[in-house]
Amino acid sequence: MIRKIIQRVNEWLEDRLRNLIRPLSPDARVIVIVTMLVVFSGLSIYMTVSSIYNLGKGKGQELQIEQIETLKLQMEQQRDSINRQNYQEYERTSE
Repeated sequence: MIRKIIQRVNEWLEDRLRNLIRPLSPDARVIVIVTMLVVFSGLSIYMTVSSIYNLGKGKGQELQIEQIETLKLQMEQQRDSINRQNYQEYERTSE
């Protein structure tokens, strides 16, 4: 269902773009396409660089290293149902 919606939107945009460019001469088409390419490439590079630049800006003081708490695993092992005292070896021994 989503694939069909995306395909419809894609076809609508393609038809709309073709209708806008069709009356232009071939040289004007190339100029429009190259201009769009340069503008969108510039925006993409700007967004990428600005997001990398602002990645950790202003949050340096908010980040603090905290001490790791002790695990509760040791206490849980003491309450384990298997006791070492009742452990028996069931292997055969060669005599």
